[in-house]
Amino acid sequence: MKSLPLVNNGQDYDSNSFVIGLVLALTSSLFIGSSFIIKKIALRKINASGNVRASAGGYGYLKQWMWWLGLITMGVGEAANLLAYAFAPAALVTPLGALSVIVTAILSSRFLNEKLNVIGKIGCFLCIIGSIIFIIHSPKSEEIKTFSELMDKLCDYLFLVYVASIIVMSFIVKVIFVPRFGNSNVVVYLLMCSSIGSLTVVFCKAVALGIKESINGKLSVYSHFMFWLVLGASIFCIIVQMNYLNKSLDIFNTSVVTPVYYVMFTVLVIIASGILFREWHYMSTEDVVGCSCGFLVVTTAVFMLNIFKDMPISFRELNMNARVRWTNNIEDLQSNNYTLNA
Repeated sequence: MKSLPLVNNGQDYDSNSFVIGLVLALTSSLFIGSSFIIKKIALRKINASGNVRASAGGYGYLKQWMWWLGLITMGVGEAANLLAYAFAPAALVTPLGALSVIVTAILSSRFLNEKLNVIGKIGCFLCIIGSIIFIIHSPKSEEIKTFSELMDKLCDYLFLVYVASIIVMSFIVKVIFVPRFGNSNVVVYLLMCSSIGSLTVVFCKAVALGIKESINGKLSVYSHFMFWLVLGASIFCIIVQMNYLNKSLDIFNTSVVTPVYYVMFTVLVIIASGILFREWHYMSTEDVVGCSCGFLVVTTAVFMLNIFKDMPISFRELNMNARVRWTNNIEDLQSNNYTLNA
């Protein structure tokens, strides 16, 4: 079946490619969300056995088969995510990672005894609604469609300034903030993950485009020096992300790490993709507002999952509290009327 060329604010896009990218992004969220739980269980087993914690520089998790299962699960998710970048804009693929928050919240409630209260369930629902809004209004096309075009854009002045800023900021955080606040503030490790992760997305996009063009016979990227350079940069960035993510998971609650990481990572990726891929260039004002609203809804949802995670709230308790308040109000009114009549 032929793909249908649709129009998005004056620019054509392949509907089949967009759907493939969307499905791959959703699949990626499922596997990545599951990997958080598997790796957290493995880290708990390591800590219970008395080995040096990952946050203290220990690497005992490398001997734990469950940790490797989590790594493989994350690898499958990242592979699906990588392929998604070849078919859909990065500004669509990355925010859909919010769905991994839902997967993590549900599985952590089941396997880590991290209860999901009624506000958390509402947060999951809002996360789905916000993702749907974002999908409807997201950019469907981009200016960069070939590996060669992307290689030219990587040398763009604005992008080089962004890369230099990320490197300088990461060095400062590593030298100054990690030793002092790494074990007490969740933002420190996750800032390292997110900043380096925004570069990972760019390099993965280049790798995905190169592989896609090579499969289609348009370009032999495997003999292209820049392809191997961006592939090596992608692997390096992923290793750095994995290292600091393990540290944050070892110290902090999963329901804290996941939403904070999502928000920071998504914001930085949107900035990087906006500078490099020009994905917002053809979007109408209505779609920009729609994407912004969808992202705000998702952001609110993931923080609801975080802020109210430890509050023992259920539908029954809400109903009981409402009835108690209603009864107290009725009694107060009756008391006031009795006083006035007297």
